[in-house]
Amino acid sequence: MSNAIEIKNLTIDYGNGRGIFDFNISVEKGEVHAIVGSNGSGKTTTLRGLMGFLKAKGGEAKINDLDCWSDAKEIKNYVSYVPGEINFPDVGSGDAFLEIQRNFYNIKDTTYMNKLISIFNLDTRVPLRRMSKGMKQKTALVCAFMKDSSIILLDEPSTGLDPLMRDNMITLINEEKKKGKTILMSSHIFKEIEDTCDKVTFINKGKVIETINLKEITDVCNLEYKITFKEVNERIAFTSENDYEVIKADNNSINLYIDKNKVVELFNKLSKYTILDMEYIPYTLEDYYNKSILGGLENE
Repeated sequence: MSNAIEIKNLTIDYGNGRGIFDFNISVEKGEVHAIVGSNGSGKTTTLRGLMGFLKAKGGEAKINDLDCWSDAKEIKNYVSYVPGEINFPDVGSGDAFLEIQRNFYNIKDTTYMNKLISIFNLDTRVPLRRMSKGMKQKTALVCAFMKDSSIILLDEPSTGLDPLMRDNMITLINEEKKKGKTILMSSHIFKEIEDTCDKVTFINKGKVIETINLKEITDVCNLEYKITFKEVNERIAFTSENDYEVIKADNNSINLYIDKNKVVELFNKLSKYTILDMEYIPYTLEDYYNKSILGGLENE
């Protein structure tokens, strides 16, 4: 599968250690890919570089083999973008703004635009200057998706959205994914990444730390279980008789890691104890980020 987005050794330097440096990301056609990092890590800079708003000091950024700086005008014909900071022109109401955008995109059929307005429960009659952050975000999302672009860039797309609207956005992204759209987004909401993305690139201080396939996270070898024994002494006896990796022990409860191929063995060993409860705790992207990414940075 060919790449829709290709960033190679890209450097955009603001000075004083700010920007992105020797940056590398590849996004395949039809893939949903997230960039994850703390504030100031370079997420917005990366997306703005892809839009041709910033000129690189070195390296290259391409969308469908077109250079994001020299071919920026052509690229914008088939790329949609939701910026991290939304500032609309003072053209009146949301209706007026969307009408301007619809004409600019040469959209004749408003069916999909109206569907998006309904999905986000957006009151387009409200003047843009009186819109809340959430309403502005919904307006920007409607504007981006109604263009029906093959490539969509989203900078913190759920900012300002309530949980229901965030879920609607997740559903929308997955619908676009089924259509074969390529989506690159920055986000700090791990759930929306897990629910939509194929790959995740972790960055810090303008540099790529690691790119992973999300399936590698959800298909880990070691599973975590929380086991609650009837008596504290049973928990102590079980711990002393077995060499499982214990994460936490508290009174009559214990959290441990177990190889997924040895779960039956664990159940057999527990059969001689009185167990009040046993809970499987899924390993999440946030767990991976905290342990493998942040943990690694702390040890540098």
